[in-house]
Amino acid sequence: MLQPKKTKFRRMQKGRMKGNAHRGHQLAFGTFGIKTLESCWMTGQQIEAARQAVVRYMKREGFVWIRIFPDKPFTKKPAEVRMGKGKGNPEGFVAPVTPGRILIEVDGVPMEVAKEALRLGAQKLPVSTKFIVRRDYVKQN
Repeated sequence: MLQPKKTKFRRMQKGRMKGNAHRGHQLAFGTFGIKTLESCWMTGQQIEAARQAVVRYMKREGFVWIRIFPDKPFTKKPAEVRMGKGKGNPEGFVAPVTPGRILIEVDGVPMEVAKEALRLGAQKLPVSTKFIVRRDYVKQN
């Protein structure tokens, strides 16, 4: 499961996810990728499940880049606890994702294989996504 080795502070404020992604919204490493169309908090388990689905379908050929990392701690209070008495304990880590963010990139496989692999990976994620291709991509025959 993805999580940071060490954080400066144990707890973090919620924040707001408004607007589109300002960074990480263009393909940087691979030829194909999936771009999110919604905003959400994505957990390390969801990211890992998507990664495994992509790698399994590609049969460990080509390259895969995960472009998000869950580094924001989220807290929960125990069940049936009254209001007040401070903030809850950290439960896990999430990656805040806004529309336009590239989640996974793939290279080194044909377009059909990449499209199906990323479709299977996108099914594991809690947001709707879009398959994208690099502008200078030329289909090999």
